Amino acid sequence: MSDEAEQAAETARAWREAAAADGTVLLDGFHALKHALRFGAEVRLAVAEDPDAVLALAAELAPDVAGAVRALLRRAPLGGLVTRVHPTRVAALAVRPDPAAARSALHRMPRRAPVVLLDDPRNLGNVGAVVRLAAGFGATGVVTRGDLDPWHPNVVRAGAGLHYATAVDRVTLESLPPGPLYALDPEGEDIRALTLPDDAVLAFGSERQGLSAELRERADRLVSLPMRRQVSSYNLATSVAMTLFHWGGPPAEDA
Repeated sequence: MSDEAEQAAETARAWREAAAADGTVLLDGFHALKHALRFGAEVRLAVAEDPDAVLALAAELAPDVAGAVRALLRRAPLGGLVTRVHPTRVAALAVRPDPAAARSALHRMPRRAPVVLLDDPRNLGNVGAVVRLAAGFGATGVVTRGDLDPWHPNVVRAGAGLHYATAVDRVTLESLPPGPLYALDPEGEDIRALTLPDDAVLAFGSERQGLSAELRERADRLVSLPMRRQVSSYNLATSVAMTLFHWGGPPAEDA
């Protein structure tokens, strides 16, 4: 076996060992790796079929983390390590943040930015898109109710590694973060007439069923988004984006 083949085999063994450990998160593609590093993720290993191409991408798009990418990268074929190879042909394994730390951030008051609550979401890609939005707007975090894992690999993929930029957790009705609960509902008050407080919990129903009866009952206010007649609904991520835009986003010094 050549030195290169032996090194690739050793990298594959290290990958499988790390992937089998509890709390391991797959970072699928360069942008997921870039964002995870920017927001303090503990990355165990990064693998690329062509490390030079990935380093060139880092130099062009993310020079702030290029040194960290260089230190982590190992060469190996990705086909046997991940189920679907990202177009940037790089993947990494990181440590999931301590759930207790996320819960502490979500429950800490006073709060400078809302928490987004997804009530029994069904689509993994939608949840990832919401995490990405929440990170961009500087929301305190994203929490989900129901059986969908907000740290599922497909959610992390859709979130482009930005789970590390905001608090992400699964909650029950009894463990909701504190703060006034503003629930999006077609029968609610027009959002344009309201000011959303920084400490709000902004609740969005599932893609098919909308808000659950118990969460609707729990809400302090029901809020509606403007919508043309005969249009039935918005995509979940679109609804979250419109609501966070109305809230106002992070302070200028954080933007």
